[in-house]
Amino acid sequence: MNPKLDRKLSLLHATAINMIDMVGIGPFVVLSVVAQIMGGPYFLYAWVAGAILSYVDAMVWSQLGAALPKAGGSFHFLKEGYGGKWGKLMSFLFVWQTMIQAPLVIASAAIGFSQYANYFFHLSFIQEKLVSGAVVILVISLLYRNIESIGRISVLLWVGVVTTLLWIIFGGIAHGNFMEPILHINDGLKIEYGLVAALGFASVKTVYSYLGYYNVCHLGAEIKNPTKNIPRSMFISITGISILYLAMNVSVASVLPFETIVNSKFVVSDYIKTLYGQNAGAIATILILMVAFASVFSATLGYSRIPFAAAQDKSFFAFFAKLHPRLHFPHRSLLVLGAIAFVFSLLFRLKEVIDGILAMRIMIQFIGQAIGLLILYKRKGSGFFPWKMPFFPIPLFIAILIWAAIFYSTGPKMMLSGLIVTGLGLIAFALATRFGWIHKASEE
Repeated sequence: MNPKLDRKLSLLHATAINMIDMVGIGPFVVLSVVAQIMGGPYFLYAWVAGAILSYVDAMVWSQLGAALPKAGGSFHFLKEGYGGKWGKLMSFLFVWQTMIQAPLVIASAAIGFSQYANYFFHLSFIQEKLVSGAVVILVISLLYRNIESIGRISVLLWVGVVTTLLWIIFGGIAHGNFMEPILHINDGLKIEYGLVAALGFASVKTVYSYLGYYNVCHLGAEIKNPTKNIPRSMFISITGISILYLAMNVSVASVLPFETIVNSKFVVSDYIKTLYGQNAGAIATILILMVAFASVFSATLGYSRIPFAAAQDKSFFAFFAKLHPRLHFPHRSLLVLGAIAFVFSLLFRLKEVIDGILAMRIMIQFIGQAIGLLILYKRKGSGFFPWKMPFFPIPLFIAILIWAAIFYSTGPKMMLSGLIVTGLGLIAFALATRFGWIHKASEE
């Protein structure tokens, strides 16, 4: 009897996995960057913009995830949405770009971990790379186990993530000036093209910090009661993280001068040190590193299911179709993605990785998936979907427009890199179909 994925993850597990994926190193390392781009206390609006996009896009994911709760998430959404030859092509392109951008996501958290470790160690460039590579290796070793154990580890990491954020927020509240940044959010604000452009560039960074709310969709075959728990876990995650992010930013801005926020490389650690002293700053840094590690753990878990799901469907290379015979998880997929992430963590810098992640994913996964939902809705009708977004399809069109603006804001270099990856995917699809490495859509 062939091993199968087990539905062992509860709503708590699913929410924890989403949230620890969302709260990686991102909000701690991009806080200063966002403030610098926006140039005033209204930098908080960039975090609001990220939350709004997450909510509307989560409606697309929820409608698809509840209807198609399978391992691999977007692979099935694109295949079912476009159908036939186009579905085969779009789902292949998604898995193709996942083989590149998923390791970039994993590497980004590992690189962020190594950079933030400089608070203690003043690492050289080579030492930073050794640390980031070691983080990837440790995560792969922790994930090399059954899904029940991973669920328990996820909840433990989630508790650490939430505790860290609550401590940061409490410092601002206890300081007594928590409301000041909110009351002065519009100081110096002028509605003009420069502000809109800055908001676009800053939103690239904040959206990166929210990514991961959909991780549960990649684990659809392992979620209990998926038609309810997949949408619930996403909206609970986004609501919780939005509140925590905004409160964290307000807390930091209520204590540190704007100039310090803009120029600090370790802004949250410096914030805690200002409030409670050197030792507390060190403890905060250790907790932030734990949060970054948790994010690598969650992201790697979700992405490892995508090549496996595609290979089982005979829509990607058969090598990835095997489950571990005893532990029932896609070990080949996990090891290959981990190996690529290890190489990326040695080669790239964090800024390049953040922009590259978004540029690579937007056209196929986010915009392509939303269009696929429209096509699927027209073909199957509303009865096919156990969960339906309010005011369909207005949120869907809003998501497409915002994603298009974010894609433009990544800049010409990153837009071109995303298009090149897609072009190479088209070539790989043609070769794979021609030589029978995957089955043809016309054979279905």
